[in-house]
Amino acid sequence: MSPETANPSPRQTQLLEAAYQYALTHGLADLSLRPLAEAIGSSTRVLMFLFGNKDGLVRALLERGRADELALLARLRQADGPVGLALAADQVWTWLAADEHRPLLRLWAEAYTRSLVEPDGPWAGFAKATVDDWLDVLAACQPPSERDAEDGVIRRSLTLAVLRGALLDLLATDDERRVTAAVQRQLALLRREEGDES
Repeated sequence: MSPETANPSPRQTQLLEAAYQYALTHGLADLSLRPLAEAIGSSTRVLMFLFGNKDGLVRALLERGRADELALLARLRQADGPVGLALAADQVWTWLAADEHRPLLRLWAEAYTRSLVEPDGPWAGFAKATVDDWLDVLAACQPPSERDAEDGVIRRSLTLAVLRGALLDLLATDDERRVTAAVQRQLALLRREEGDES
């Protein structure tokens, strides 16, 4: 969290949450402060005062969305020891495939791609940070002997690639049955590999 938002006022928190709900519906690509302010019962002047400028607001919205993503990842970390990569990926996919998470995931996909094409904008570092977050959590789900091995790094990278690719496919096609079947096929192969090593 940036220094300006480390201790937000109740009003800033309220407006950020309202702006976040607006962004979940409308996205960030064409975000304009005037319609946003009107929709959330504020003014552009208040938003500029609280967030500095539009880029500051976008950064705050990305932090807010990332907090939802990190909450899922924190639940995976709370297991009583490493659950294994396949089980962790299965739990992640169940969450990713749930209809109620589509607005957040569309926002995530938008921020991820914007971070790649506008690396110096308010999206700066977003894509890399989310990759690092997910790889760290997947690593925590692996037994130490696998986690620290080169093959363990490759497996979690492959698992992340499958989940992210499947997520993009799901967001584009809304074909949950087909995409979930593909994810489950890949996870079955991963389970088989995990079984071979035990």
